[in-house]
Amino acid sequence: MADTPLEIDIVSDVMCPWCVVGYHQLKAALDEKGISTEIRWHPFELNPQMPEDGQNLREHLMEKYGISAEDSDANRKRLTDIGEDLGFAFHFTDDTRMQNTFLAHQLIHWAGLHGRAHDMKLALFGAHFTDGRAVGQVETLADIAGEIGLDRDEALAVLTDQRFASDVRSAQKFWIDAGISGVPAIIFNRQHLVSGAQGTDRFGQILDALTQAE
Repeated sequence: MADTPLEIDIVSDVMCPWCVVGYHQLKAALDEKGISTEIRWHPFELNPQMPEDGQNLREHLMEKYGISAEDSDANRKRLTDIGEDLGFAFHFTDDTRMQNTFLAHQLIHWAGLHGRAHDMKLALFGAHFTDGRAVGQVETLADIAGEIGLDRDEALAVLTDQRFASDVRSAQKFWIDAGISGVPAIIFNRQHLVSGAQGTDRFGQILDALTQAE
């Protein structure tokens, strides 16, 4: 393999279960191929108008997509099974909520200034999907920052004064203007866009094509 790491930009939302799946599928393929990478996470809000206290997830999906409760349960089982195969635990309950993620994206941006954006993104995925924590709330987000070794008080201040709100809005606009309308959107070396959770085998094929083209 070349010494230069493969650049991977991932546009995603903390609330997107397929972003979790897609990342872990990609990681499994990267590990299998022994490819070094530089991963950058970028903000996208699936539901920018979501209220601060969120909405029951099942009710939200039924309203937004017109699915039934049975469809919702089937989707949850599918995700749980896929996650188990990938080593990620989805724990859905009747009380699981869709949450506003604008603050979470600001926290990831701040963590990136400390070289910890990747760690923060993964911590938020786990906090929401595995632990059922309120990742739309300032105090919870500050707690998570402290749990991964960042300064909780600084995180709390950053979220309270919204100092990176405009940076996140600008980043969101950049990717929307670039044509991104759904997530995960994965861009390799700033040139090759792959949309959705492709599966480990398919990601492996994509990686082979990219490395052979170098």
